[in-house]
Amino acid sequence: MNLSRREKGKMILEAFITIGLMLLSYYAVHMILKRVVLIFPESFKSIWGIGDVIVNIEGNQVFTSTPPFLILVLILTGAVTYWRLKRRYRQYQLTHIINELHYIAEGHYEHRISHDYRGDMSRVVDSIHVLVDSTVRAMEEERMIEQSKDELITNVSHDIRTPLTSIIGYLGLIEEGRYHNQEELLKYTKTAYQKAKQMKVLVDDLFEYTRVRQKTTPLNLVYFDMIQMLEQIAADFELEASKQEMTIEVVSVLPSLYMEADTEKLVRVFNNLLSNALKYGKDGKQILIEVEKTDEEAIITVKNDGPEISPKALNHLFDRFYRADESRSQETGGTGLGLAIAQSIIQLHKGDISARSQSGWTSFIIRLPLNEV
Repeated sequence: MNLSRREKGKMILEAFITIGLMLLSYYAVHMILKRVVLIFPESFKSIWGIGDVIVNIEGNQVFTSTPPFLILVLILTGAVTYWRLKRRYRQYQLTHIINELHYIAEGHYEHRISHDYRGDMSRVVDSIHVLVDSTVRAMEEERMIEQSKDELITNVSHDIRTPLTSIIGYLGLIEEGRYHNQEELLKYTKTAYQKAKQMKVLVDDLFEYTRVRQKTTPLNLVYFDMIQMLEQIAADFELEASKQEMTIEVVSVLPSLYMEADTEKLVRVFNNLLSNALKYGKDGKQILIEVEKTDEEAIITVKNDGPEISPKALNHLFDRFYRADESRSQETGGTGLGLAIAQSIIQLHKGDISARSQSGWTSFIIRLPLNEV
């Protein structure tokens, strides 16, 4: 910290005042002792060690060996002066830090306290900087959470309003009898029913998303064979894949892979990944589920040879309500919550999920710990 000219002047003045007071105190003590020794010479002669100080009381030569005493007083004066100046300097430092804190508290969070402090003061300033940085991060996270909540409400409102408008419209036509025949009536009811199912899918996905996003969501852990579970899931999708002239295959050199996890939630993850592969990779011919194992984790890759995903879309695939193709309707594009739900489920298992699209393959890589979650 650089002291101002005024502060330096105050400290120099205080030093001179301290030295002057100490010397006056020495002189006063000297005169008092001299007077006492002259009044009570016999008493002081009987005290051991006084002879080194008093040479000749009868000749009024009191304190003829005073210079050592004066040196001691000067040393004491210097020590006291140094202590007072150091104390005053620390007070100036504290005042400077407090003023800087007030400036930061006014909203200048990027400001840093400039200093050349040492010892405790340096640690205090460093701690203040750490506290300010953590506060700024907390404020930014809070802002992002609030923004995320606003986006969630906006997206849910939009996705619910669209089918709800259609439902109300078609039911209104039926209520008012504005149909010409039974066939048209069935058409209106079918459309309203389909829109109602869309709303249910959205509400179910939204409920599932909010549930798995909570870190306290319990996992129903069971011991199972991952490869057997994946083969069963692949078999469930074979009929739909054959309709699109695609094949689904589980590929692994391992005969089995036993681990502990919540199978119900993991089935939701793989169902979502395979549904997306069939929906968006329909120009391809293959869907592969590759299973590998390391000492600590299981690695499951769900990949298809359909159209590649752009790098921009890859960065947002796991964002809620994100659809890689914004032009898709809700019927073809889904709710945009599937991959966000999958990511939350994997994170609940202390695992990781990522995506890449290159060399003609779009892959989703899941890493799950083999030890107990």
